[in-house]
Parts: sequence; C-alpha cells; structure tokens
Amino acid sequence: MAETLSSHDSDIREPLFDFLEEKYGKIRILEEKRTGRARADVVMVTPDAIFGIEIKSDKDSYTRLAGQVKNYNLYYDFNIVAVGSTHALHISEHVPDWWGIISVEEIKGVLDFYVMREPQRNPKVKPERKIEILWRPELARIQLKNKLPAYRGKSKAYVQKVVLDRVPEDILWQQVSDELFERDYNTIGQEIKQFRIRH
Repeated sequence: MAETLSSHDSDIREPLFDFLEEKYGKIRILEEKRTGRARADVVMVTPDAIFGIEIKSDKDSYTRLAGQVKNYNLYYDFNIVAVGSTHALHISEHVPDWWGIISVEEIKGVLDFYVMREPQRNPKVKPERKIEILWRPELARIQLKNKLPAYRGKSKAYVQKVVLDRVPEDILWQQVSDELFERDYNTIGQEIKQFRIRH
C-alpha cells in the first residue's frame, strides 16, 4: 500500500482537530487519555459533553478495536472513530450503531474529512466511570461550587460517589466540562501536591 497522509495516526491528528473545532465550535482536546484498560487516542470536551475519539489510520488494524470500544462506551457521552479510506467501507461492522464515523482521505495532498455517520448519545456510559476523568483538585472545586463538605481523609472514589449522588446531572456535567476546559497541564502537578498537603 502506498504511503499517504492518512497512513499514519500522527498525520491525521492536527487536521482532524481543526475539522472538529469547525464542526463543534468551542472544544478542548485532551490527547492520549487513559480509559480503563485502554488509552483513548483523543478526548474532546464540549460545553455539555465528553467525546471519546479513536483514530484508525490506513496502517492500523482492527485487532484491539473490540476492547477499545468496550472501554470507550463506559466513559464517554459520545464516541467517534476516524478512519483512513481503506477502513471506511467496513468500519461500521466493527463499532456500535451509536458511534460516529469520520472518514479521512487525501485529496491533492490535503486531508479531507467526511462524516459518514453522526454520533448518537452513548447508552452504555457509566457516570461513575465518566467522573474518573477529573483529577482530585478539579473534583474538590466541584465540591466547593456545590457547597459540599471537603471529606478530608476520604478516598477519591468515596467523594466521586457523593458528588454523583448530590449534584443534579445537568449541573454536574456542565461543571465537569468547565473544569476540563480550564485544565492546565503545566500547573496540575503542583495543584495535586498542594491538595495532598491540605488533605
């Protein structure tokens, strides 16, 4: 198979992000996010939802896709697979009906993106998994916003459960998106260190 721009995951990423921003408006991209036993290629945050995005370039196979789909379905409101043109014909056989599909094709040296299927809301997402995307200081800010106790000495899992139980869904998930939009990878290490000192 001849090398094309859609042959490699790394060549697809930046043009894909531009396409997604044009399509969805305000977004935040978090790359290579651990998702259960799998690693999500891309997590896209919008003001009211979190998307998991798997990239399958022309060089990739479907070997690990079944396991990846299972994990993505636990964590994200919507899921999308972006595939090189060699996969476009058969990808719908490998992902659930509610997954969106974007095909990637090189035309005159430029990558072209085509939405083959719009994503539908994921019926299998688990709130107790979805909230795991937050780091502890982000979770603490949500506790503060909702006037919840600090629960010093309690585990992160305990606090996550309390937040899920006590904050209305429509408010909580918007606040989660807000935190992810503000996430700063340059300062989070210090934030986590300070949080541990205080708690």
